[in-house]
Amino acid sequence: MKVDEIRKVLVVGLGTMGQKIALQCARYGYEVIAYDAFPQSLDNAKVKIPAFAEDLIAEQRLTRETADAALNRIRYTSRPEDGADADLLSESIFEDPDIKAKVFAEFNRVCHPKTIFTTNTSTLLPSLYAEATGRPERFAALHFYGVFDRRLIDVMPHPGTSPEIVEVLAAFAKRIKQVPLVFKREYPGYVGNAIFGVMNDMAFKLALVEKVASIEDVDRAVMLHLGMPCGPFGMDDIVGLDTVWHVMQSKAKLTGDTGIQQFADEFKRQYIDTGRLGVKSGRGFYTYPDPEYLRPGFLGDPE
Repeated sequence: MKVDEIRKVLVVGLGTMGQKIALQCARYGYEVIAYDAFPQSLDNAKVKIPAFAEDLIAEQRLTRETADAALNRIRYTSRPEDGADADLLSESIFEDPDIKAKVFAEFNRVCHPKTIFTTNTSTLLPSLYAEATGRPERFAALHFYGVFDRRLIDVMPHPGTSPEIVEVLAAFAKRIKQVPLVFKREYPGYVGNAIFGVMNDMAFKLALVEKVASIEDVDRAVMLHLGMPCGPFGMDDIVGLDTVWHVMQSKAKLTGDTGIQQFADEFKRQYIDTGRLGVKSGRGFYTYPDPEYLRPGFLGDPE
């Protein structure tokens, strides 16, 4: 298969990342089938995707004409069979290998054999559910970071991925103006998230477990010392605390570490069960749209 043969993209899972992927693909000329099994998520995407386009227009990074054309290329559905003739599937659902396996198995039943399957997982190894896709040789991780801003894509094959598919995915990433990082082999947490994961674990330990410092001070330390635009807690809010929790759950399950599971349970009670999901819900570690870490004086800035 050649990259020129990819014309239609099926985006499965319309959370924040799935919404951005759908718009980015449509923006660069691809027909997009935007799928979600949950009506509320589907309705939310129909509002949020045009809102993302408006933001890009306001920032002069997208013209009105291009935005309108892109939005017209997106078709929303809750019927898996509507994506049967897609050339590439991009999955962005919960970080749970069992759930991902079930979803891929379902789409394997309806999608054309030519369809390349990809997973946008940020922490899981594609080999965990490669066989469930029914087409392991045409399956790999295609992990997006910020899409519009942090334009890096991890292209991670599992041992059974065809080298031809890896080349096609790297070329596709460039077609949608992303920078592909092609892996030689699987690695937990990839590169960017492996590094961030270590920092995030330490941030949680310092602020939430051992209570050495406040959430705000941990973020200040990272922002001032490393020059990052926001700290790990601000970044978690952007990612979504429900996603952060799913990563904890997966880690606890894979390692059998009861300490991680206990922390995940408490985290769920304190944040997920109370609707504190981060930017998407208006409140997480910070309150949005005006988080403290973006306010003047947070870093002790001189007037």
